Amino acid sequence: MVKEPLPGRVKTRLGRDIGVIPATWWFRHQTRRLIRRMRDPRLTSRFWPNSIERIGQGGGDLGARMARLLNAPHRGPVCIIGGDIPTVQPTHIARAFAHLGSHDFVFGPATDGGFWLVGAKRTAALPPDLFQGIEWSTPNTLKDTIATLGQRRVAYADQLSDVDQKTDL
Repeated sequence: MVKEPLPGRVKTRLGRDIGVIPATWWFRHQTRRLIRRMRDPRLTSRFWPNSIERIGQGGGDLGARMARLLNAPHRGPVCIIGGDIPTVQPTHIARAFAHLGSHDFVFGPATDGGFWLVGAKRTAALPPDLFQGIEWSTPNTLKDTIATLGQRRVAYADQLSDVDQKTDL
């Protein structure tokens, strides 16, 4: 999930630490690096390659937007990642998808208590309260999200760090 990298709309907590423009600059460059690592590095536009499908996130908080994407009409397993994980590699994503062979959900734990990846097998309806009532950006975000899954089988991918504030750089 990547927002359009506009000043004041991305990395707002990081922006409070280092300034809005430097935070936006970091996010633009981080996202470009992420795309290059995940796809062919020959970009067809200045920022976003035409070969990667763009799906609107819609409105609402982070949970509502993720739930909407996980419920999208595409068939088969899906994983969502953020654009602020500098160390993510294609092998991390491949391992997460492999977990979905025997689990309903996979999460990539972040070092701050949240998660950098969520994936769903999508062989059954998603829980209706998935991501509801979650307090985002806290040390309990992952734990609280797992609690909304009931008896579904959950796997954990590699733990990585995301960038939310200056100390994360």
